[in-house]
Amino acid sequence: MDKTKKVTKGTWVEIESIILPAGQRSPKVPEDTQKIPLQMRVRGYLENEANLGDEVTISTLIGRKLEGRLVEVNPGYTHTFGRPVLELLTIGQELKKILK
Repeated sequence: MDKTKKVTKGTWVEIESIILPAGQRSPKVPEDTQKIPLQMRVRGYLENEANLGDEVTISTLIGRKLEGRLVEVNPGYTHTFGRPVLELLTIGQELKKILK
């Protein structure tokens, strides 16, 4: 999406914000982890018209108001459960045969 195109109020968006800056994380986390900030990404409805990259307020599905940098409009889901494990595909059928 064009960063100069306005995103209208009420659009489903994703924001990000820094919870803890690098160097302020728990001393118990690994050293390489301490070098990066702890970020939060949250989805909700945009409270006011804005551009990508702007600091905005959103309203989440449960009604919380959160602030952060607008990073995505109409975000999708990109996670998967990975490729199927072929050996596991037949377990249900094999178990039914065993139990008969």
